[in-house]
Amino acid sequence: MAPFATMILAVPALLLEGSGVVEWIQTCPSLFSSLVIIFGSGVLAFCLNFSIFYVIHSTTAVTFNVAGNLKVAVAVTCSWLIFRNPISAMNAIGCAITLVGCTFYGYVRHLLAQQPPGTPRTPRTPRGKMELLPLVNDKLDDKV
Repeated sequence: MAPFATMILAVPALLLEGSGVVEWIQTCPSLFSSLVIIFGSGVLAFCLNFSIFYVIHSTTAVTFNVAGNLKVAVAVTCSWLIFRNPISAMNAIGCAITLVGCTFYGYVRHLLAQQPPGTPRTPRTPRGKMELLPLVNDKLDDKV
């Protein structure tokens, strides 16, 4: 997506920035290294999007969102612990609630995964292509 964004934003950048972009291209010591950085960021963006789709396919969208919230809470906590960034009491309480909630969600998911396969109301990832079509497969009535 980043290469497309680069191509789409190149014209507005030339119009809005004017001669700054042209001057940067002319004074850049190595245009090749700049292009490698731009296209490298595009490859990394593709890999990120691919991994997000794979995680959502392998788990659930809720699990992906819980992991995203956990990531933010851990980042705030680490910035407080390592860099001594000041955080308010409300931020600390929010991070604590997020960490406890994510831990509890993981615990409940673990307990549900330990249940026998025929147990009703067991949320799980579809195992076959037919399970992805809930209107065709009537056996999914007891699943979440």
